Amino acid sequence: MNTFIYIITDRNRNCLHTGTSTDLIKTLDFYTEMPNLFFDSAQQLNRLVYFEEITNEEMAMERFKVLSRFTRAQKEKMIRSVNPDWVDLTIGLKFEANAMQRTAFRPSIAGGRKRVSSF
Repeated sequence: MNTFIYIITDRNRNCLHTGTSTDLIKTLDFYTEMPNLFFDSAQQLNRLVYFEEITNEEMAMERFKVLSRFTRAQKEKMIRSVNPDWVDLTIGLKFEANAMQRTAFRPSIAGGRKRVSSF
């Protein structure tokens, strides 16, 4: 099972929260629905700025422990290496998930067409 390690921040980039999840989209929706559950209203974590997908659960936990010990400067350097503008990556993830669902339920177009021969 794939495990995601992510860094989420607020709109002012004051707080960098590192977390781990097996369903990243569901976790991000939870942060959106319950913005003040873990943090106060000034620190509404709603911007995914970094994530890694790791297939091995033990490796994921080791990587999470390493990232959790990073200083703020180290985390910022890592984020800027892949996301220099600190763009919210949630939009792309949701688009990709919706595209995967649509192709899974979409019948094959090529199999349903009949050839028309012209004389």
